[in-house]
Amino acid sequence: MQTPQFTERNDAFVCARCGADVPPHPSSSRDHCNRCLTGLHVDVYPGDRLNECRGLLTPIGLQTKSGKTKVVYRCETCGARVFNLVAPDDDAEAIASLSGMPW
Repeated sequence: MQTPQFTERNDAFVCARCGADVPPHPSSSRDHCNRCLTGLHVDVYPGDRLNECRGLLTPIGLQTKSGKTKVVYRCETCGARVFNLVAPDDDAEAIASLSGMPW
């Protein structure tokens, strides 16, 4: 069994949902659009890009645990639930809109 590892990936990209030019993360690794919060289901472990699914990750809510807030996603292709940390430059209104969503 492989031990979960974090592989730093901090590349700019174009969002597959809204078309925004997404800059590198200000202090870590970028894993979702900072405008619409959409991600891609590309990782088995953070940053490895080994997941073959490649589906869009749609934000469906927020989770706060141990003082960290994460966006909760559902993959549009395989239905998996994925959690990614909120980035400091994520759109505040997009984050707020998720706060009351039951996931």
